[in-house]
Order: sequence, then C-alpha cells, then structure tokens
Amino acid sequence: MLVEALGIQSLFLVIGPGMGGMQALNWASAYPRRVFACATIAAAPRQSAQNIAFAELGRQAIMADPDWRNGGYLQHGVRPTKGANVARTSTLIAGLSEQDVRAKFDSARAKERFSFALDSAEAPRVQNGGYVDRFDANSFLYLSRAMDGFDLGADFGGRLANAFQGGATRHAVFAFTSDWRYPPEESRAVARALIAGGAETSYVEIQTEAGHDAYLGEEPAFESALTGFIDSAATVRGLALHGGAG
Repeated sequence: MLVEALGIQSLFLVIGPGMGGMQALNWASAYPRRVFACATIAAAPRQSAQNIAFAELGRQAIMADPDWRNGGYLQHGVRPTKGANVARTSTLIAGLSEQDVRAKFDSARAKERFSFALDSAEAPRVQNGGYVDRFDANSFLYLSRAMDGFDLGADFGGRLANAFQGGATRHAVFAFTSDWRYPPEESRAVARALIAGGAETSYVEIQTEAGHDAYLGEEPAFESALTGFIDSAATVRGLALHGGAG
C-alpha cells in the first residue's frame, strides 16, 4: 500500500537478512511482476524449532519482567529493561557461530565462571540501555511471533516451489557456512525451490567463521558477490549502476 501510494510501479531490488530475507521472499512471491530482483541473505522460508525456542526465551524474559506491566509499561513511565536485555542477549548469541559460543564457554569454564562473557565489542549492545531505548519491548514480542509464524510454503500446499511459479524475479540466495541460526542447508532449500519454480536463481555460500551476523561485518567475498548480483541485474534492467551504487 505504501509503494502504491508513492506511485511506484515496480521495485528494482528487495533485499534483506533474517526476517528481512523472509519479507523479500514474500514480496517476490506475492508481487512477481513488480519485483525485478530479490536478494535473500541468511534467511529461510520458515523458522526452525531452534529459532522458535530462542525467540520464546526472549519473549518469556520480557513478560516476566515486573516492569512489563502486561504490556502497558509506557503508561507507568517504566521499561522492562532487564527482560529486554535477556531477549537481546539470546538473539545476539544466536547470531554468533558455534565455534565462538564454544570458545566463550570453554574460557569461562577455565576461569570457573558460571556464565561466559561477551566480547567487548558485543557487550555494549546488550548491557547498556541503548538497545532498549531504540527498540520497543512489545515490538520484539510481535515481530518475533511474526517470524515464528512465517511459513511461505504452507500457503502453497506445502510445496515452496509453488510460491514462485510464473514469476519473473531474478534471485540471489546467500548463506554463511558458520551460520547456525539459518544454516546453509536452509538457504539451499530456498534456492532449489526457486529453481523448481522456474526462477532465475544463483546461490552463493560464503566461507566464514562470523556466524549469522557475518553480513554485519567485513566479508569481502560476500560484498563482492552481492555487488556483482546487483550490477548484473542493473545491466539487464538498463540502469546505470556500478559497484552496487548509482
């Protein structure tokens, strides 16, 4: 509705990681003639049981915080900061690689600690109030439930390929080898479904130890592949892009 209100007839590219990747796939499926290109990054057509469990942990932490006030905390001038920080921590841990989590646990155990510490670069994102101030706790509840309920294939008789039949969108699917939140096999399943549905599709698996959050850091291979996809799509579209930018 927003796109239509702005008078935009078609979108050159929809792109996103995680939930953004789910949305990108959904847009390409729902509007196959209005989305020219789609880049799905470290995402899946539905949530795994592990991701649902992590999200439920975060939701329970928020709702167990006395300052949540049954969702009416703003009316009382408070915020469920403790619960929100636990929710953020669970999300952050899920974004690490398995190797990182194991290394942190082994380090904590060697020092006879009951819990492992996040790196100095990661800790402020959880421990200070910045995240809680920027991201509303109730929004976390609703967005995480939306992710848990997303199942693109279920809307098409349980066959994901049916979601892309007859579409003209060009697709690129990106995965990171150390991602245990949305592991490569889930991205490969998306790519196979796209190909089965007749979509022009490329699949890129990036070797990295940075886990799910690899797209947030410096990953030259990923940046190069993504830029190449955007430039290629732009050439076909007749746009003057170079290096992924106008």
